[in-house]
Amino acid sequence: MNIHKFAGALLPLLSLHPAVAQDTAKIAMARVESRSISRTVPLTAELMPFLQTDIEARVPGYVENVLVDRGSRVRRGQLLIVLSAPEMSSQTSASEAALHQAEADAAQAKATDAAAASTYERMLEASKTPGAVAGNELIQAQKQKEAADAAATSREAAVKAAASQLNSTKEMQAYLRVAAPFDGVITERLVHPGMMVSSGNQQPLLRLQQTSHLRLVVPVPETYAGNVPRGKKVSFHVPASPGKNYSGTIARSPNSLDPQSRSMMVELDVQNSDGSLSPGMYPTVDWPVSSGDNQLFVPATSVVTTTERTFVITSVNGRAHWVNVRKGTASGELVAVRGDLKADDAVVKQATDEIREGSSLR
Repeated sequence: MNIHKFAGALLPLLSLHPAVAQDTAKIAMARVESRSISRTVPLTAELMPFLQTDIEARVPGYVENVLVDRGSRVRRGQLLIVLSAPEMSSQTSASEAALHQAEADAAQAKATDAAAASTYERMLEASKTPGAVAGNELIQAQKQKEAADAAATSREAAVKAAASQLNSTKEMQAYLRVAAPFDGVITERLVHPGMMVSSGNQQPLLRLQQTSHLRLVVPVPETYAGNVPRGKKVSFHVPASPGKNYSGTIARSPNSLDPQSRSMMVELDVQNSDGSLSPGMYPTVDWPVSSGDNQLFVPATSVVTTTERTFVITSVNGRAHWVNVRKGTASGELVAVRGDLKADDAVVKQATDEIREGSSLR
């Protein structure tokens, strides 16, 4: 009987023990953070070569030799095609002969000029002695000297003209050797030995693309075109390499929308040193966009969801206060919330509905 009385007296004390433990336990708090939330949207883009050109003949001729083929990697200045034009060699020979003749004529005119000048100088000196030289002879010698000067000047001009013609002919002949204008890859071969090619008729011989450096053209919709952060790195992936991420740098923006698609064609620079990317691919770009206004974030463990409400527990004068919230986007261990909160408010880090409204948080 005494045992039953003792147990009955002890039960109230045991029932009070959890409450005492809750009041005396230290409750961890966290601060409400204000952040600008960023996210990405998938946009389909196109990879293009950074440089591309159709290599055409500058002079007409026959294809003598093609030194490259589709897929050949070439360096700037490397010889690609040799053309043959026998008449151009004849023109060069004729220009060289004309230059030699002009030089010979100039040398003869210079000698004649020197002789006329010497004769005039002697007669001019002799004319200082009265009666030694007739006045008419001195005038004739002077005119002959002036004519010789003019002839020598004309011959010198003829030499320069002949030299210019020879240089022009040699330059045209040099066009028979077609070289690469930049480093790249031959993507099309359109001629073969023996073919006749002309200049200026838009008949390409080869197509050359620079693929070690690519342009990624992204059609950014009008909704996201308001802020294009130049210099920002953007990730993308291609179907040909599943699971592999690539990146490019936003480099060029036209600041104008295409009237048909209502998109802004933004270009990214992409380095492709390993050659795993190819022009013509259609990557999916993770385009960064901002939600604009800052949002409030709390630890995900601070948000309590019951059948009746979703709330966080703030501290008001050291007492628990339930604040109803709506959950938003998660960002790591934090989650965005909307409710009667402000930045830097204190909330319970590990919240549960066992922490009742008005209970002590100290």
